Amino acid sequence: MQFKDQLALVTGASRGIGAATALALAKQGAHVILTARDSAALEEVEEQIHADGGSATIAPLDLTDGDSIGRLAKAISDRWDSLDIMILNAAMLGTLGPVPAIDGKELNNVMTLNFIAQQALIAAFDGMMRKSDDARLLAITSSVGASPRAFWGAYGASKAALETLVLSYGEEMRNIGKFRTAIINPGKTRTDMRARAYPGEDPASVKQPQVVADRMIEILASDFETGKRFDLG
Repeated sequence: MQFKDQLALVTGASRGIGAATALALAKQGAHVILTARDSAALEEVEEQIHADGGSATIAPLDLTDGDSIGRLAKAISDRWDSLDIMILNAAMLGTLGPVPAIDGKELNNVMTLNFIAQQALIAAFDGMMRKSDDARLLAITSSVGASPRAFWGAYGASKAALETLVLSYGEEMRNIGKFRTAIINPGKTRTDMRARAYPGEDPASVKQPQVVADRMIEILASDFETGKRFDLG
């Protein structure tokens, strides 16, 4: 029970890597707050956590709603003093295509969820994380954030921005208590997002989300240096 009595927040926790990570954290003793837009899917994850003997709280919300993150932070801070683990996993792919053909409205939506909402989450929970004895923030990225690829410009730009944001925050917090940030590139993983990006791919040819979740548990339990990037292959 590596995370007994610790509080964790996982975004995009209704399926895929987010759900698998929430389940893994709960199995290790953390009380996990699950956020996503799909309340029914969140309830299924919560039920599985409870069935495994863990504890969780669901918070259905749309992170792109301007007031939702503030409401979430207030509700959590009213109940708990500190936040030990934050997993920034929620993201949207958008339409893959050439840069000149990117739709401005969709680009705004991609950047709002993948980047702007992530900054809002960090700002909203900064105070709670400063109160933790061992705060850790892991942000899920993609290889296209660091290595641009044709037709992935919008999504890649949003992840590059997220990486810079999180790593800058880690540097700002480096000498303020025990506070660490890291970037996680999960690599090829069997998720709904990957299925949309690669519709012809055999799902069985890529690893399951649980593999990523197990590795993230190892990272969270380790003494990793802030600003570390983990490529899980």
